[in-house]
Parts: sequence; C-alpha cells; structure tokens
Amino acid sequence: MARRTLIRACVLFCMAAGWGLPVSVWAKGGGPLAQVAPGVYVRPGAVQDATATNDDAIANIGFIIGHDAVAVIDPGGSAGDGAWLRARIKATTGLPIRYLIYTHVHPDHVLGAVAFADDHPVVVAHARFAAAWGERGAFYRQGLARILGGDLAQAGAKAGDALPPTEAVDTAADVDLGGRILHVAAYGAAHTDSDLTVYDGQTRTLWAGDLLFQGRIPALDGSLTGWLAVLGQLMALPAVRVVPGHGPAQLPWPAGAADEERYLTTLARDIRTLLKNGGDIDAAAATVARSERGRWKLFDAYNGRNAITAFKQLEWEDPS
Repeated sequence: MARRTLIRACVLFCMAAGWGLPVSVWAKGGGPLAQVAPGVYVRPGAVQDATATNDDAIANIGFIIGHDAVAVIDPGGSAGDGAWLRARIKATTGLPIRYLIYTHVHPDHVLGAVAFADDHPVVVAHARFAAAWGERGAFYRQGLARILGGDLAQAGAKAGDALPPTEAVDTAADVDLGGRILHVAAYGAAHTDSDLTVYDGQTRTLWAGDLLFQGRIPALDGSLTGWLAVLGQLMALPAVRVVPGHGPAQLPWPAGAADEERYLTTLARDIRTLLKNGGDIDAAAATVARSERGRWKLFDAYNGRNAITAFKQLEWEDPS
C-alpha cells in the first residue's frame, strides 16, 4: 500500500508540474517551440494539471538536429503531445528521427513516445528504466486515461505509451547525429532511480531532465543525498546553458542550479536537525523547509511529501 501511494503521488506530481501559459495556448500540445542554441529546440511545459484540453503537455521536451539525423529528448506526456512534437520536427527538418532519449521514467516525459513508433528510433534510456516502467507504466497510463476521458480504449490510446528501450545506459554512451555527438550520462538514485542527462558539446548545452527544476518545487522520487551529489557533478560540467525538466526553456549554467540546490540542502539540513531533536515524521511534514515556502510554485502540495520521503531516508543515517 505504501508503494502504491508513492506511485500515485508521483502521478499527481507529473500531471501538476510545468511552466506557465494560459490553457488555450497549450491546447493539444500547441505550446511555443524555442531554439535555445543552434539546432537545439525546446518546448517548455505548462504549469497546470493534465487535462483533456492540454494533453498533458506539462514537461520540457524537445530535440537536437545533427548533420544526418535528429534526437528527441523526452517525447512528451501523451500520444497527442508526442504527435505535436513530431509534427514540429518534421516542419523544421527533413532529417530522420533516429534517436529517442528518455531522461527518466515519469509519464509527462515519456508517454508521447508512441507517436514516434513509425520512425523506428533507437530508444535510449537508463539501465533501470525498463524495470521501473514495468512496475509503474500501466498505472501511469491508467491515471492519464481517466483524466483524458472517453471510452476506455479511446482514452488509453490518447494517453500514449513508452516505446521499449533498445539501448540501456549503465554509465555513459554517445549518440552520433552526424557531425554532432551527444554525451549521455546515467546516474544513481537522485530525482528518480533512472535519471539520464544529455550534453551537447557543440553548443555546451546540458539537458538535465528532472534533475533540475526551476520555479516549481522539486519532487523527490529517488534519493535526497543522491540528488545533491548528482547536482554537484552536473554543476562541474562545462555547460553554459541548461534545459531543466520543468521551468523556462533554458537557464544559465551553473547559476541555474542555485535555487534547487538551496531547496534540497535546506530539506536535508532541516530533517537532520529534526531527527537530532527527536522529532517525528508528522513534524517533518509540517515544519521542514518552511523557509522555502514563498519561493516555489505548488509548495504546499508537495513539500510535505518531500519531507516525509527525506525523513524515511535520513533517519537511518549514521549521525557521526
């Protein structure tokens, strides 16, 4: 029951996150596409729950164009969102869509993959993605299908699905687009247990997926200490810009990590102080990281959940 509750919370988070424009602008995935660097295109997601109108177009998704081929980085949150992205790619370039890269397992980044099935892309994912999707995928699809509505078969088709990974990344891999090499790196448990980043050395652009949030409170579905450690690794990269998983299309790097690093550090510090003083998990949910309240969208909805998850992890830490 506790595991199902955690997964249900993740579904609600994934369908509530994003970066804001009015609903009408985002109808059927029709948000703006930004070129943040030569050949690097990002569609920032909307700050709203998934609805039948917005097709769960709430995550930052996009693509990179090389000399010979295109790589999609996160195909979107539903079949409609993925179809929207595919249409924008086809309107931008005649090159084939050869790669599809998942930054992690959450549905707002993955369910649009079904729209790319006819392209027969190489599907690149973390080595733990397949197991995580096997555990959660049906639940994610059912949750979105209920939101999209219609009869069961129609709603399921609209919800979309992941394409199975064909290249599993344990540590690192390179994706060759022809004259443009993308460096894919896999990490231990952080935001989730299946996080990947993509680094385009040609433009010094880092795609961080949900290892980076801006404006919308980070959601902990992996390891708090692991996330902080990975964030430190990412900040050491020579990138000049980053594409966050939720937030604007781009941020300067590493300066763009400051807000998230402060929040995660505050969360860890406050939990450790609470544990030292004998506080319990209810106190954690009610009091931890309250100094951050005015700085994040959806703070009240998700900070308590983050605190509970962090408490369960850090209560077993060696205090010495």
